[in-house]
Amino acid sequence: MKANAGVLLLFSGSLLLAGCGPSGEDELRAWMVEQRASTKPSIQPLSEPKKFIPEPYAQDGAVEPFSPTKLTLALKRDSNQVASNAALIAPEMTRRKESLEAYPLDTIAMVGSLNKSGLPTALVKVDNLIYQIKVGSYLGQNYGKVIRITESSIQLREIVQDATGDWIERPASLDLQEGKK
Repeated sequence: MKANAGVLLLFSGSLLLAGCGPSGEDELRAWMVEQRASTKPSIQPLSEPKKFIPEPYAQDGAVEPFSPTKLTLALKRDSNQVASNAALIAPEMTRRKESLEAYPLDTIAMVGSLNKSGLPTALVKVDNLIYQIKVGSYLGQNYGKVIRITESSIQLREIVQDATGDWIERPASLDLQEGKK
């Protein structure tokens, strides 16, 4: 045990002596002083702020934006809009969905058309299956109802929500995809 203590004491003493020796820190300090002296910061001056010129309020005789009558009219208009939106989407929610309403419209391709008993009929392809579509059929996930079929396209009326959450009608179409297999 005494031998280990002696070795430990000798090792500790040598570490203390090594720590007191010269280091490269003096060179580093001299280099940092030189760099600070030679580096000039480039600071761009701030531009002058724009002068604020107040405008006088000139709407003394105008309608007050927070008047109770104006707010009442706005609320009535909003409730009428909600009622018309509900009337637009309600029939779509109560009817039975058709099989092609499970597919997004961009995955359905029109591949042909024909006249069947004098009625225009379109041929559409979904997942390598061909379906016959008539006016009044539904396609796509946005309540798309077929309103017109020509030799080269299918016109639809879709019901979608706009940015404010209101239900609106929008036109859509599928064009004939020639040479698509």
